[in-house]
Parts: sequence; structure tokens; C-alpha cells
Amino acid sequence: MNYSIALIPGDGIGPEVIKPATEVLDAVGGAWGHVFNYVELEAGGCAIDSTGEPLPQKTLEAARQCDALLLGAVGGPQWENLPGHLRPERALLGLRAGLGVFANLRPAKLLPQLRSACPLKDDVLVSSNCEGKPEFDLLIVRELTGGLYFGERGRSADGKAAFDTERYSWDEIERVLRTGYEAAAIRRKKLCVVDKANVLESSRFWREVAAVVSKEYPDIETSFLYVDNAAMQLVRAPGQFDVIATSNLFGDILSDEASVLTGSIGMLPSASLGGERDPAAKNGCPVGMYEPIHGSAPDIAGKNIANPLGTILSAAMMLRYSFGLEKEARAVEDAVSAALDAGLRTLDIAGRGRVAANETIVGAKEMGEAVIKLLEK
Repeated sequence: MNYSIALIPGDGIGPEVIKPATEVLDAVGGAWGHVFNYVELEAGGCAIDSTGEPLPQKTLEAARQCDALLLGAVGGPQWENLPGHLRPERALLGLRAGLGVFANLRPAKLLPQLRSACPLKDDVLVSSNCEGKPEFDLLIVRELTGGLYFGERGRSADGKAAFDTERYSWDEIERVLRTGYEAAAIRRKKLCVVDKANVLESSRFWREVAAVVSKEYPDIETSFLYVDNAAMQLVRAPGQFDVIATSNLFGDILSDEASVLTGSIGMLPSASLGGERDPAAKNGCPVGMYEPIHGSAPDIAGKNIANPLGTILSAAMMLRYSFGLEKEARAVEDAVSAALDAGLRTLDIAGRGRVAANETIVGAKEMGEAVIKLLEK
């Protein structure tokens, strides 16, 4: 099979983590008989420099013609003083809205090889794990195209006040909840809705929608937590969670918190799903958007010390969700695990900042090469 992938390396370490991911995809293609054709596009700070805007229209149009989109990272200090609508991060919002991807899946799993990089004590991890192991495996399903990030915003006429509006429709909440329930159905059958219903009307609305939708999933245990309590519970007993469904803002914050518990934000992939394909494209498949959840990390850009595993695992999610290539996706994930078993570490996942005797520090390039060597058909 032939697949077209829109590539947006972006800024900072983006190009450094995208390259190993595409090399892994090419190795998968060679082993399983697939062809991945890449269309490299500009967005973020580099697009501002070349075109004056963070998301050129031609980038969005080209991305909608592809089967999936793989993105590195955007942003950097040189663009921080630009007006809000011209900042590199606006490219992310524009891509999400333009592709219509409304559900962001962010898995956070503590791999046994990285136990020493997790800041939590063993007894904390074991106490919340039904199997009595110092591990956790949760999925945050974040609403992606509504809420505070897309609501009405502005400044007062005198410039002495500013506002951002949290607004959600029934349909926006229902579709992301259904995504969460469908994920929970093939996991441990638990879904926690995280909100701030004691203060926010929009959160009370989330609970109203959940009360209706949950009736269609009677085998899924539904619970609710205020976001401040959920943040506390993530560090007190992360093993209690299976699937968390929440708003754009809360999902953004909680998934970054969860990433620290896995050992490094560099380990976490994400998949943004639910969009509609451009009618002019070759087939009717929705375009999924895949990216690691870390930022552009300009302080380490160009040094070959970035962690590419979050991007490589994002590519594995693309194989699974956009292309339906489950065996290939598992092979990539198993190869990542095997590389960690072999003691290979980028600096961010070395045990609590100290290199253990059984660990070898490698760069982004070398880690990608190791994953390729460990791929098994």
C-alpha cells in the first residue's frame, strides 16, 4: 500500500525528532511492503520567517490532501513578542481546526525500564495498581477544537482588561466523550470525566452530557473529578486511572503533568482524530494529526540530544489509527521497548538525571537507528 504523509518538522528540535521517525516508517515500509510518500510543509516559526504567517493556507490545503500528518514541534523565543494571532502556536490551533480533529489521545504509561526516572515512590505506584506493580497505564482524551482556546477573546477599549471565553456545545462534548468511552471499552472499562463543575457552568454542562451519553455504555464505570483533585490524584495514585476525558485546557495541563510521571515528556506521543478528509483527496479517510506532546526545546536544538521516542511512538499511533496497520504499530512499539531493555537512553530518561551502570546515553539519531535494528516483522 502507498500512503501520503504530510510532514511538518517545525522549529527547534522538531526536525531532529521527525527524521528518526520517518526513517523508522521507511524501515516498516520495507519490511511489510508499504510505501510512505512524504510531503514536507512549513508551519510555526519557520513559516513566519518565510511567509509572515504561522500557518500558510497552502500548508493546510496540502495537509488535507494527505492521508495523515506528522508534526515535530513549533515555537521559540525569537517569536515570543509577536501578537497572539501571529505566534507560532497559532499554527497548531489552525491545523486542528482546519483538519477538524476534535479528540486528542495522549497515552501516559510508565514503562518498567524507566521506573528509575519516575519521581514517585514504589509504594505510591503499587498502592494504586490493581496488580500490585509499580506501574500505571492511562489515556487522556482531550477535547481539541473548542473551549477556552477557541472561544471569543479580546481586550477592553482602555487596554486594562482581557478576556478569554470557555464555550462548549452539546455536540462538541458528546463526540469527545464517545471517543473516550470507545477507548475505555477496549482497555479497563473505566472513564473519569475531569471538570470544574463546582465553579464553571461549562463544566456543569459537561456533566449533563456525560449523564446522557454514559447510559449507552453501561459496562463502563463512569466517575467525575474536579480538575484540581484530578491533578492531585495523578501524583498520589496514578494507577487508579484508565481513561480521562476532559476539556481542551484541562487536558493540556493534565497530560503534561502525567508526562513527568512517565520519566520524561519526550516519551509521550499523541494522536488527534475525528476530522474529515478533503472531498478532493484520493479517498474518504479522515486525516489524523500525530505529534509528540513536548515543545520545541530551543535550548537543546541542534545538539543531537533530543528524545525522538515520543515522535516515533506518534508514528506508531499513525500506523494504527490512520492506516489500520496494527501489526506494524506493535512492531514499532516493541522495538522502542527493546531499545530501552538494551539500556539505551537519551539524557532526559537516564535514571533521575544519573547514568546507571547498565545505561548507555545516545543521541536522537542513534536512538532512531537502534529502534530500526530492533524492528521485527
